[in-house]
Order: sequence, then C-alpha cells, then structure tokens
Amino acid sequence: MPSVDRLSFMAVFVGLPLAIYVVFVIYPFGQALYYSMTDWSGFTPTYNFTGLDNFTKLLHDDTFRRALRNNIELAIVVPFVTIVLALTIATLVTVGGPGRGNVRGIRGSGFYRVVSFFPYTVPAIVIGLIWAQVYDPSAGILNATLTKVGFGRFENFAWLGDQRTAMPASMFVIIWSFVGFYTVLFVAAIKGVPGEIYEAARMDGAGRFRTAISITLPLVRDTVQTAYIYLGITVLDAFVYMQALNPNGGPNNTTRTMSQDLFNTAFRKGQFGYATAMGVVLALVTLLFAAIVFTVNHVTGGAERRLRR
Repeated sequence: MPSVDRLSFMAVFVGLPLAIYVVFVIYPFGQALYYSMTDWSGFTPTYNFTGLDNFTKLLHDDTFRRALRNNIELAIVVPFVTIVLALTIATLVTVGGPGRGNVRGIRGSGFYRVVSFFPYTVPAIVIGLIWAQVYDPSAGILNATLTKVGFGRFENFAWLGDQRTAMPASMFVIIWSFVGFYTVLFVAAIKGVPGEIYEAARMDGAGRFRTAISITLPLVRDTVQTAYIYLGITVLDAFVYMQALNPNGGPNNTTRTMSQDLFNTAFRKGQFGYATAMGVVLALVTLLFAAIVFTVNHVTGGAERRLRR
C-alpha cells in the first residue's frame, strides 16, 4: 500500500498541476472545438450545432486561404532569418574576436549587445505604430532619406500599400524586433560552451566560419530548436505587428494573417462559431509547425552526432 506521504506528494506535485492544466488548457480547447461546430454569434445564449460546416466553409474561403498562405510564408522566412542573424551576432560578440590570445568577442561587444537588445524592450504595438509612420508614403522618414540620397523613385512610395513590398516590409519589422532577444539567448548558450573546445579548434587551424558551423552550431542546437519553435508560434499569430502596420490586411490581403481574419470575423461580423473554427485551424497549424521542427532536428541528428563527424 502506498504511504500517506507518497499519496500527499502525488496529490500536490502531480494531481494539482494536472488539474490546473486540464481546467485552464484542455477544457478551453475542448470548448473551442465544440463552438467551432456551431453557428454561435457570440452575443446570444442560443446557437445551432452545424457539425463540420464551418471547416468546410473555410476550405472555400479565399480570404482565409490567403491568410493561411501568408502565415506559412511568415513561419518559413522570419524564424530562419532572425535566427541566422541572431546567431551570427552572438558568435561575433562572444568568440569572433582576434585569432590569437584568449577566446573573446569583437571589440565593443558589450555595446553591440545593448544596441541589438533595445528593440525587444519596446512593446510590439509601439514598434508596429512607429514603423507604420516610418513607411508612410508622404511623411515617412524612409522615403525622405532615400529621396535625399538620390533615389527619387521612392518619393511617395507606399511600402505597405504595394503588393511587392508590403509583406517583406512587415517581415523586416518583426525580424528587427526579435533579433536582439535571440542574440542574448544565443550568447548565454555559447557562454556555456567550454573555452577549451574553441582553443582546440583554433590550434587545428579552424577559421571563424568553420568554428561557427562545426563547433558553435552543434553545441547550441537545442537552444536553436527552442528559439525556432517560439519564433514560429509568434509569427503564426503576428496579430499585433500586422494590425499596427496594415489593419486592413494590405493590398489584396497581401499581409492579412489568420489571427486578423479571426478577429474581423468574430468582432466585426459577429460570427464567433466560424471564427472559432479559424482558431482551431490556427492551433493545429501551430502544432504541426512544432512537430516539423522537432522531426527535422531529430532526423538531422543532435550535437553529439555532429561532433563525432
């Protein structure tokens, strides 16, 4: 028979967290799944069960399908570019210094850390509003600067109003805002790598690029995986940034995301059941993204396997 102490331990440290998880995570998700199969308007106590009609409707909803493509595009480009830039900066400020003497970062590395981290301290909505003004066709500082240095064709150019530039310009804002945080994250991971490993690689004649690819990247692989998943989850939502930059979804819905479409459907059209179906799809896409990242990391091998090669 289990002792009283063991039962008490299980109840407090296993049962209580599990109960909290069920009440605040599993139950709301199950409730959302149920409402996604109704025609609930969000403001009435009555609704009808419609089965999979909302999901069938989503398959033929051109606006939602465009939003889904935009989210996938964001999930492919933004995490990759952000992590490459952050890992590059982190490597330079930690082990990218002189090839002789102690392993250290480039001169002024502390300054670069502070500068790169600064955008992350600003709230996302503020960043979005500031960059919306920077991109303003007539009064924005970007067009004014480009025109002044001789690029006259950018006078009154609508960065967020042109299909060719709306999404890249929006991606740049998100990348700019997150590079600093992930730089600090990777700096902490690289600092955990024993300096003797870098010194041995240097003695073997490995250059900075070779060291980064063969030593740094394999040893901080788990951190990169975690960063990739968190970034992917962030950009699969991206509501705050996109709503601040282009609240109407951009030209021909070029920058519209699923979360924006969900918001408009629920609060402007009063179709909460249909909007909840969008939320369920967004949740499934997010889970699929995380599963893909874990699978790719597992298939390509961990740090130990890379180092053995």
